[in-house]
Amino acid sequence: MQRLRAVLAAVTLGAPLAASAADITRIASSFEDDDPFDLFIDVGFERTQTRAKIIREQLIPAGSSDASSRIDATELWYKGVDARLNLELSFGLYRDLEFSFTLPLVFQQNERWDRTSDATPENSTITNNCLNANGSVIPGCLEGTTEPVPLFGIPQESFRGGLGNMRFGLAYAFFKQEKDATKPTWIVGLDYEAPTAKQRDPSVNTTNPDERGNIGDRVHKYQLYTSFSRRMGVAEPYFKASYTIPVRGPGIYSNCDQRNADPPNLGAPENCGTGPWTRKETGIHAPTQAGMLFGVELVPFEKPQKSQKFALDVRTIGNYVGRGRYYNELSQALGKLLTSEDYFQVGGMLGVNASAAESFTIRASGTFLYNTDHTLTAEELGQDLDGSGSVDAEPGSPELNPTFDWRYDLVSRRFRAVESTSFRFDLSATFSF
Repeated sequence: MQRLRAVLAAVTLGAPLAASAADITRIASSFEDDDPFDLFIDVGFERTQTRAKIIREQLIPAGSSDASSRIDATELWYKGVDARLNLELSFGLYRDLEFSFTLPLVFQQNERWDRTSDATPENSTITNNCLNANGSVIPGCLEGTTEPVPLFGIPQESFRGGLGNMRFGLAYAFFKQEKDATKPTWIVGLDYEAPTAKQRDPSVNTTNPDERGNIGDRVHKYQLYTSFSRRMGVAEPYFKASYTIPVRGPGIYSNCDQRNADPPNLGAPENCGTGPWTRKETGIHAPTQAGMLFGVELVPFEKPQKSQKFALDVRTIGNYVGRGRYYNELSQALGKLLTSEDYFQVGGMLGVNASAAESFTIRASGTFLYNTDHTLTAEELGQDLDGSGSVDAEPGSPELNPTFDWRYDLVSRRFRAVESTSFRFDLSATFSF
């Protein structure tokens, strides 16, 4: 009877079985008594597809029966595809101390913009534009004697690719369940993404698939994270929290650097490099990010003596992306860095892990994320330099932000991303030595 109770306790997660860390708390360790050196080589293919509807704020004409003063005009469908090969090397520097290096090879980073079924060349606010970037009216446009100047052409495609940013990481396991069955596996780490990819210039035309544009944002990224896991019977629940801090590096792009924007998209280009409008101020402001995930790895089949294992991995994911000026869903179409509002990502992942031997593991997973609605063109009008309590918006004012565009950064003309989703497919293999 006691043996039966022990078996039932193990099956119902009441007692630990042989511990083997979940993938999220895997760590290479060296100079152990029974394991002098750990080396993991990961080769993984990753494809992420993002789709969003892009709408635009629009004022209701005077005398309209609609009680509200503003509506959202449906304009575009956006589709972005990122396909890459990730090559990662991880090895133990000392006991429970790991160093890792990752090199991403980006095959494609493609974008496409198409009209929705509600938008036509006749009613599109993108096509029928009568304003200049500085807010002035194009002469004769409102009267119909001059053709409107579209913000950009529709449909439109963009093609980018190349070597991505290299990543380096350090991780340390304070506890490991395989060493002490009374404690969970607890890891703390720091990942550093170096700005090694060539600078991306959104004002450069990238509509030729044979001449792909660059993909680098030239921003250092430091991610602090901690993760826990504990094997209990056939299940291993886990948790991870992370926070990413961006720091601008050398060679960042500034909207004042643009070379080929057509039509011009700076509201006050004469202010570039004057007063507070330094290149640093008008350049990229990458967002801070925070993430949290909970999951469980279920192991219906395992033969420890042969290092064979099959596991089902299920997790929920929540991310926060802060406000910033960076490359978003409309940057390439509008030819500049755009200021996005903060937003959340919520979703989950379903994956499988299979080990045929101690030296080889294969993984496959699908991740779905829903991105909450957020404004894509939310640049600040300027800065109150004289302390008057408001920004002087008169033409020629030194207080005007040079990268502010009156056509789409002004409230009642801004673009927003709604119904935005991302799906990522991962397939990877790990070789252990």
